[in-house]
Amino acid sequence: MNTPTAVIINKEPIRLSQFLKLANVVQDGLEAKIRITEGEVLVNGTLEIRRGRKLINNDVVQIDDMLFQVTKKES
Repeated sequence: MNTPTAVIINKEPIRLSQFLKLANVVQDGLEAKIRITEGEVLVNGTLEIRRGRKLINNDVVQIDDMLFQVTKKES
């Protein structure tokens, strides 16, 4: 499997839908909601259908064939 792309966040936790927008995978919250609720997103290898799922440092999100790792900005 590919190495995840790091996506820097300023504070944790971050909601899954916000993270997908930050990673430029979706254009807006509506697209994020649709992609998540239709079962297109995995978090740490597990299907996730809650768009409010809280992500923390080092969580890995998979959508389509892309992997992203939540990376908290160093203080």
